[in-house]
Amino acid sequence: MPGHQSTPTPPFEAFKSYLARRGLKSTRQRDLIAKVFFRTQAHLNVDQLLERARKLDPRISQATVYRTLKLLKESGLAEERHFGDGQARYEVADEGNEHHDHLICVRCGKIVEFVNPRIEALQDQVAAEHGFKVTHHKMELYGLCPECQQG
Repeated sequence: MPGHQSTPTPPFEAFKSYLARRGLKSTRQRDLIAKVFFRTQAHLNVDQLLERARKLDPRISQATVYRTLKLLKESGLAEERHFGDGQARYEVADEGNEHHDHLICVRCGKIVEFVNPRIEALQDQVAAEHGFKVTHHKMELYGLCPECQQG
């Protein structure tokens, strides 16, 4: 049908489909962890996700969180990020390749996502000047957030 766009599958449903295709069970705890993860706008480490999930089910183990995050990464629905502090953090993968970059406060750890088409175009231009075609990248800018600059 011309002009018809398919609506994207919500991430939780995409995760359940991924599990089914792999022949894996959709358990209550796995589903709960995935729902908590998809509702979160922050960049969570394992302990933070565990803490949030345990508010809903105190019996959830750290191992279950690790295994669920591994499946979320394998399915392409989660991205693992490293911001220089030795901890892996996870965020919901960009939908439709809507790329974003990060500002990271080196004092308090605050992470701000931003999108700037001019920066993206300039990166492609610089790469092309050197004969490169960018396939993917990450930009992380480190500094002090406004609150930490005050103190």
